[in-house]
Amino acid sequence: MDLMRSLPLGLYLEQPVTWLHRLDSRVKLGWLMMFLLTPVLASPAWRVGLVGALILLTLGALIPLRVWRQQMGWLLVLCAMILVMTAIAPDGLAAEHQPRLPTSSAHISAESAAKGASAPSLPQPTDYSYVLFEQGPIKVTRQSLDLSVRVSTLIFTLIYSTNLFLLTTAPEEITAGLEDLMGPLRWLRVPVTEIALTLTLALRFIPLVLEEVQNLVRAVRTRAINWKKLGLRGATQIWLTVAERLLQNLLLRAEQIASAMVVRGFTSPDRHRVEWHQLRLRGVDWIAIAGLVVCVGARAVWGGEA
Repeated sequence: MDLMRSLPLGLYLEQPVTWLHRLDSRVKLGWLMMFLLTPVLASPAWRVGLVGALILLTLGALIPLRVWRQQMGWLLVLCAMILVMTAIAPDGLAAEHQPRLPTSSAHISAESAAKGASAPSLPQPTDYSYVLFEQGPIKVTRQSLDLSVRVSTLIFTLIYSTNLFLLTTAPEEITAGLEDLMGPLRWLRVPVTEIALTLTLALRFIPLVLEEVQNLVRAVRTRAINWKKLGLRGATQIWLTVAERLLQNLLLRAEQIASAMVVRGFTSPDRHRVEWHQLRLRGVDWIAIAGLVVCVGARAVWGGEA
């Protein structure tokens, strides 16, 4: 089992370098905020359009199939299952819709009821139907279909847009962009540089956590433990021991990183700053900014709820 390959979520793709990699991190942060915020109170058409835009971005960036097949494939299957299950689930409206007779024919209906005759059915002025599909116990209504589209598209957009951002943006670029965007907060004496350094170390620590988990799981598997003979209590004790060992290894890694920084003379982020990237907007960045403005304008004009 290789967690670095089987769980690629949140990892940076170093090769090949696509045009998404070359975009400025601040511009990509703006696009990420657009994907995260515009689905709020948006129409189903806009939500589905965001899903299509993310898929087209992945294909247009020429990201290798081996990468996005694992990341997008399971997410599409999950969202499709949520779409189907929510659509056929009860919509929560227990009211029964029955046709009413006109007020002027109230006496006619009373006479018909007295004689035991059924009320005549009135023709509907439109072809509107609240129930879209009904076959046996399966029933799809307009409310359940709308809810299923909202939930499934929202889950896909939130997870995959964040993952695509992390896939094409190095951790140092992310922190450099955030530090630049949070620059005005220095006037309020917010430790912007310290926050950026903490975020950098946290992002760099994710592969170390996966590596430690992978090594411990391999160590347990190589011992060929008979889990059936151990029972629930014995298996729980083993996994508690593994979790304790994982915590010790992670604390040891953190201490090693801290010692390495102290040896290199790192005292504080303000006094010992390392510039990893030079933030500079180029022509492709301005094109991306113009596209972002167009998308936000389209959301304000056409993407709202009806």
